[in-house]
Amino acid sequence: MVEATALGARIASSVVAPLIKKLFVADQPGAALVDKPVRIASLVSFSGEKRDVTPKDVEKVADELVRRALKAAGPREQPIDPAEAPAVRNALARTLSGLGTLTIKDYEAVALGPEAFAGKLHAQAPVDELFALGRDGEYFYQQLLLTAALHILNFFSQRSTFIARQQIVHSQQSARIIQAIDILLERLPSQSAEDAGFEALYAAHVAERHGTLTIYGLDAGTSEWPLDTAYLSLEATRERTGHGYGGSSGSGSGLHVPAEQVLAQHDQVLLRGVAGSGKTTLVQWLAVTAASRTYEHGLTHLIGRVPFVLPMRRIVRPGAELPIPGDFLKAVACPVSGEQPTGWAERVLRARRAVLLVDGIDEIAADRREAARRWLRELVRAFPGNLWLVTSRPSAVPERWLSSQGFSELTLSPMTRDDVATFVRRWHRAASDDDETGASLLQAVRSTSELNRLATNPLMCGMLCALHRDRRGFLPQDRKSLYEAALTMLLERRDRERQLDHPDGVRIPYAIQIQLLQKLAWWLIRNSRSEMGRSDALHIIGQAIPAVDLKDRTAEEVYTSLLLRSGLLREPADDRVDFLHRTFQDYLGSRLAVQELDFDLLLNHAEQDQWEDVVLLAIAHARPKEAEQMLRQLVQRDTPRSKLLAAAGLRYAAEVEPTVRTLVEECVGSLIPPRTFARASDLAQAGGDLVVALLPGPDEVDEAPVEMAVWAAARLGSEAALHFLTGFRDHPSQSVQEILAMSWSRFDRDLYARDILAHLPRQSTVDVRGAEDLRALRDIGGWQDINVVGAYRVEDLTELVVRERLTRLGLDAPHPVEGLAWLSAFPRLEEVRVTATLSAAVEQQVPDRIRVTIPPSRPS
Repeated sequence: MVEATALGARIASSVVAPLIKKLFVADQPGAALVDKPVRIASLVSFSGEKRDVTPKDVEKVADELVRRALKAAGPREQPIDPAEAPAVRNALARTLSGLGTLTIKDYEAVALGPEAFAGKLHAQAPVDELFALGRDGEYFYQQLLLTAALHILNFFSQRSTFIARQQIVHSQQSARIIQAIDILLERLPSQSAEDAGFEALYAAHVAERHGTLTIYGLDAGTSEWPLDTAYLSLEATRERTGHGYGGSSGSGSGLHVPAEQVLAQHDQVLLRGVAGSGKTTLVQWLAVTAASRTYEHGLTHLIGRVPFVLPMRRIVRPGAELPIPGDFLKAVACPVSGEQPTGWAERVLRARRAVLLVDGIDEIAADRREAARRWLRELVRAFPGNLWLVTSRPSAVPERWLSSQGFSELTLSPMTRDDVATFVRRWHRAASDDDETGASLLQAVRSTSELNRLATNPLMCGMLCALHRDRRGFLPQDRKSLYEAALTMLLERRDRERQLDHPDGVRIPYAIQIQLLQKLAWWLIRNSRSEMGRSDALHIIGQAIPAVDLKDRTAEEVYTSLLLRSGLLREPADDRVDFLHRTFQDYLGSRLAVQELDFDLLLNHAEQDQWEDVVLLAIAHARPKEAEQMLRQLVQRDTPRSKLLAAAGLRYAAEVEPTVRTLVEECVGSLIPPRTFARASDLAQAGGDLVVALLPGPDEVDEAPVEMAVWAAARLGSEAALHFLTGFRDHPSQSVQEILAMSWSRFDRDLYARDILAHLPRQSTVDVRGAEDLRALRDIGGWQDINVVGAYRVEDLTELVVRERLTRLGLDAPHPVEGLAWLSAFPRLEEVRVTATLSAAVEQQVPDRIRVTIPPSRPS
């Protein structure tokens, strides 16, 4: 077989160039002589506003490249098995399709060079397609991609407007540098040499302290990963509330931004995110970026700023007041705090230069959160103009908790399918694994519903990667088994299989480690604490030592061994200890709660969101009779949440007596499936994502309950709900299709369009609230019935709507001053819905083929 790396030279440029040229719109004189360079996506013919070719044509180009390359190799020197050619074609087509989403400019692509540009395309390619290739197929794909990249860059550089635009680019680069300097001069006051020197020292500390992430499961169970390569950009979103299309950027604007950009949009942000979703990683990234004193990142709002990282669990101490600015560094045990000039922190805040990163409101006791809110309010009032990011788990504080202080609320989105693939690929690359290992893990996650539900945040993805690698491709499929496997890996197998003798001289058997760790965990849960004093931990361990086989060891020795070897404990500050993550704390604490028969305590806290996982995992740990009693008592409490918790608990119990199972199922049967839209909405509000696993699937109930099940899931707007709804996109019920179409605004715009709307018949009505919605519809081929919510721009409708597809259009706002003559641009439009009777003059502008109606309002 011929070497794939030699193949590119055998395909004549006269063959490749015309194929590549098909992917881009024709050059037009002056098209790029604008005030900014042209983004590559705007040049792509299959995703631009004026489509010359379709995604199918991209596949044809890829197919032709593969065919020509194989022909050039000759029958005796085929680089791959002919049976693998379709897989290479698919991978190349999906990769080239990524041109339509590239955010870099054409001049930036040319500056990268063909190898780096091919690498950029490859990095954003769907991992499924790449993992489907064998070794020869991947080499062949890489060489074809490099050949295509070379011709793409050549196409860019030969465009008539490229040279002219380069002059604009250089001017813009100069302008950006000048802007950065101006911002820096504005933000940096006249400083003493002492202040300036300390800021440089502090910046270096921030970069060192927060510049790495800990990756669990690599080598000794943990590994330091540079933040700049480890950081995975997720989205922060805010639910749209119908303030209108093209309107203000207020709280109802449907904001979707990279999480690291939230402070560019708002000075004060409360960011919610589930456990392990990346909140602390984002805090680290913002701190390091602000401290870096470089300007290439393009985040002008961070230039000249001073970051203060304030983890709430470290600065909130029993019986102590929250720190004033002068004590911020001391409160987090910053090693350079002793060199801080008197009054420096206050001077930074008065100059409006601070970035205050308050991490983990949920990690302090509920009775201290009001004090924390007062503390934040007083600081914001005393030092206006600074940037604030406060993070919390979603249910820890109510909605609009800080709105009176001027905070905007956003939510850190779960990892998407592509995010998970990117994480898995980077993890295995860092672990020096081959692609096949990552491919088999992704296949397991996507084909197993329990694993798919678990792989929603970096913490759980990292654990799955480590377990999958450690167990040579076999994964547990429920939470209890997953945590058990993780603990076995961390506490027992890691040191044994690496033949490490215990460096501290203390060997603690696995069972005793679990027993001691769960005592610490249950103490924290019972006391509504996320960390404890070192002396408290030593006291708890000291009391336990006589009952376990460690009588010849002191509490200090045992504690040190657990801290250094378990990988579960850490000391976030002097004399403080906590669990690496709340997940392990809940698992271990619930285990001891069952052992000590603390069922009343568990049930008395069952309505509290912080105890939800503890209760469910306790049911998993309990013996059959104990689990049955817990389920009975949850049902008897007769609240929607307790009933849903009982129903969810059935999946955790290893064995349940039939009468108890029937009792729970009958009880929850009064709630699920809901029988009215109002009950479905109430159910979603009461149970959250607990509801998703309990709702019937598309083939389990008759038509009316199916509608209500879909309605309830759609109210949630979560990733789990979206995964559930994908099972209904081919349902024959027109009502189900209409509910799916009208629920778009509750979910991630592009993901819902791709996973739900693209699979629906296009006759149902969809609401759009902005140009981005219209672009999302255009990218899936357009829509027949569009309802425009709020004010609109005629240019957006005429340019972004696929004209040949539109047959019905709703206008939720008064018609614009231009009238309605523009409706003639849509050749298949049959009906336009308006909210009020049109004047005779305006109605005369509507073509005769289009009827005008005033429809009744739809449910929301």
